[in-house]
Amino acid sequence: MPVIKRVGATEIIALEDGAGPFFEPRGNAFPDATEAQWAAADAFDPASRTAEGGWWLKFRCFALRLEDGRVILIDAGIGPADSPAASWAPVPGALPAELAAAGIDPSDVDTVVITHLHTDHVGWAVVDQKPYFPEARYVLQRAEISAVDDLNPGLADSLLTPLRERGQLAPVDGEKRLAGAVRVLATPGHTPGHQSVLVRDGDDLVAVTGDLLVHPVQLLYPELAYAHEADTAIARDSRTRLLRELGERGGIVATPHLGEPFVNAGSAGAR
Repeated sequence: MPVIKRVGATEIIALEDGAGPFFEPRGNAFPDATEAQWAAADAFDPASRTAEGGWWLKFRCFALRLEDGRVILIDAGIGPADSPAASWAPVPGALPAELAAAGIDPSDVDTVVITHLHTDHVGWAVVDQKPYFPEARYVLQRAEISAVDDLNPGLADSLLTPLRERGQLAPVDGEKRLAGAVRVLATPGHTPGHQSVLVRDGDDLVAVTGDLLVHPVQLLYPELAYAHEADTAIARDSRTRLLRELGERGGIVATPHLGEPFVNAGSAGAR
């Protein structure tokens, strides 16, 4: 069953599309991590480690159910069996069933926020050249759209063109409020136009972070670079700034790939 967290009147629903091992040794993905840092990460989040010492990752999307009934979906998972992620991710994904279990029909989704154009985050966005969420606007940073040929050239035709043709692509530049408690925030570095989503109500704050951090070792040690970041320095700055803000405010991090969907941001920088 989907895991739900509340921020004021907003429900944040974690939807697991799949789970499986990473395609390379985790030491290659985080070449600067020390044995002590790996030990701390494994103790903090044992579900992210395979029995053989590899990296086991979840593939999650998040749905925000607003007080007025509108639904905002953040990311679109690994997708069906023939999706762009099929070469490395455990397709087919379970997002349709997860949405149904949460009482959400694809036509109920008002907005889809794509954090970035990597294949494990766009799988259900467009299926068979049709937007899977027919009533939704699809929010992407304009910088990410501009970088599609460097990130995943095939997505220009398979994802962006169908959305443009149906008037459902909604480019934004930087910060944008989507609803009273919900706004997108540019957090570049992992990709040029990576974005995160902040949900705030009074003292309650949750950040749905996409791949701002991808493994618990980066939550505990935000300075650690991930080998598949487009710009490690910019990614480090985005990650440390947002985690610092969340930690100071007692916020929660909602992540696609960690063992648990919701984690206290106060863990960031722990030693």
